[in-house]
Amino acid sequence: MTRRVRSAVNRTVLGLAGLVLALAGSWLAATDRAVTGRLPSWWPAAAPGSVLLDRDRLAQLRAEAWWTPTLMAAAITLSVLLAYWSLARLRPGPARPLALALPGGTVRPQALAEALSTRVAALPGVARSRSRVLCLPGRRLEIGLRIWLRPGASPDAVLPALCALTAEAEKSAAPCTARTRIRLSTAAPHRPTRLR
Repeated sequence: MTRRVRSAVNRTVLGLAGLVLALAGSWLAATDRAVTGRLPSWWPAAAPGSVLLDRDRLAQLRAEAWWTPTLMAAAITLSVLLAYWSLARLRPGPARPLALALPGGTVRPQALAEALSTRVAALPGVARSRSRVLCLPGRRLEIGLRIWLRPGASPDAVLPALCALTAEAEKSAAPCTARTRIRLSTAAPHRPTRLR
């Protein structure tokens, strides 16, 4: 579901829920004895002490063959729709593409993260890397780099090339301001296999 459709569905559901609650509140307020004297003549007046669905009417409805299956189907359908709606709100949709400085140029954040990981892994002294690019409100990017250095590689030897590469990545996302967080670790040396 696209962001625009999801937003429209959310607003529609909230509007309908608000309308139902406003109508129910109006009906409850209008049945109060202090208010009934000031209602228009066309407004259906409720008898004192009456309820929306009394015991006799409820017993008549329960005797109907269609009442229970219809009520169960409506309750199940409503529960499934609300559960789906709630789960859809938790799951993030696909990240929107980032607008680049070129007119009409865009890039997906995942593609930028993959390219950055590939470039960082090619640096001397780096065993492997993983990167993540998050789009934040206000045209901001958060770039997270997790880098494992080869055993014996010095962070001081890798950092200048790494800083140049992250500066290039920040510059390539030109209209957006980017902040990069780097986490360095040493890759564990492979243990020799023991044969018995």
